[in-house]
Amino acid sequence: MDITERFLNYTKFDTQSSEESETVPSTSKQLVFAEYLKKELEHEGLDNVEMDDKGYIYATLKANTKEQVPTIGFISHYDTSPDCSGADIKPQIVRNYDGSDILLRGERYDNIIMSPKKFPELLQHVGEDLIVTDGTTLLGADDKAGIAEIVQAMVYLQEHKEIKHGKIRIAFNPDEEIGMGARHFDVEKFGCEWAYTMDGGDVGELEFENFNAASAKITIKGVSVHPGYAKGKMVNANALAAELARMLPEDETPETTEGYQGFYHLLGITSNIEQAKMSYIIRDHDRDRFEDRKRFIQRCAEQMNEKYGEGTVECVVSDQYYNMKEKIEPDAMHVIDVVLRAMQEVGVSPKVKPIRGGTDGAQLSFKGLPCPNIFAGGINFHGPYEFVPIQSMEKAMQVIVKICQLVGEYNG
Repeated sequence: MDITERFLNYTKFDTQSSEESETVPSTSKQLVFAEYLKKELEHEGLDNVEMDDKGYIYATLKANTKEQVPTIGFISHYDTSPDCSGADIKPQIVRNYDGSDILLRGERYDNIIMSPKKFPELLQHVGEDLIVTDGTTLLGADDKAGIAEIVQAMVYLQEHKEIKHGKIRIAFNPDEEIGMGARHFDVEKFGCEWAYTMDGGDVGELEFENFNAASAKITIKGVSVHPGYAKGKMVNANALAAELARMLPEDETPETTEGYQGFYHLLGITSNIEQAKMSYIIRDHDRDRFEDRKRFIQRCAEQMNEKYGEGTVECVVSDQYYNMKEKIEPDAMHVIDVVLRAMQEVGVSPKVKPIRGGTDGAQLSFKGLPCPNIFAGGINFHGPYEFVPIQSMEKAMQVIVKICQLVGEYNG
């Protein structure tokens, strides 16, 4: 089985996670794919394949060298984003892409087109073979491309025993898309000195800086009165929600920021006269500015209470993860150096950049497992314009193999 067939098989499974669930994993359909994946790993000859009751899968590729070298790991998540349907995915392959518009869905279905005018990143992949959607679902390259690359690399290493390597551990987990992927990850059981998540974007991306992240859940209490008799009595929670939203800086949102700039992002509002609920995420690469942002949104809630009465607005801020740079830079830069060398040796130009998001590797780094993020090749995640070049997946697989080889030659 080649990497394309492997990935396409994975897309047949709907593994969408859910922010509304309190179970682990958040959706039972993730376990259906996890069972399939566990059996595939066993079929491919990996050792110590196990899946716990929460859907976390661990497996081992035994060392084929007698040298004492570090045990390293590779990790990907198998859930897909709640932002877009992951059911009944119909992948299409555009062979030898020529740089023109791609018709995802024809005239009968409203002519859904992916154009380089809107998605100029397409032009970086002219001449390659692109796996795209049919315009109605996401593709699932985030992060089933990463899983396919890791599994294919393990198969390649077994077929090429001349490549000496130490013990390699791999793991696949649910619920990364809702920020819970590393919550139940057993670092001790994984038993690695360091690891890599294969969860980045375009070819060459290497990330060991990510946002500090928090959520803010805001509840606003209103008072419902017949509008004909509402003067001096009604408190319209809808209006208060809009007022609070306006208190946050309008130029500090995802759509107005880039690079290291942080933001407040309103995920959703459900409201009526009596009650409104607002869900925000707060992001910043700088830890001090991150703490300032949390304090600011709390202060906005306090100001609303000063204006409308104590208890009108409740704001609960919860930290989600922190910038892994704090754990990588002090004493784990050799973990980065290995990847840079591996990329260069397989002909990939490294693109070291901060993640404008999060990764399981961030939480794992704070749990004692240095875990930067390497490209998996997918682009335009979380929507119907997601695509992945087959050649990018192949390059990612080659990087994994080369990392294993270099660590197998590791001299400290």
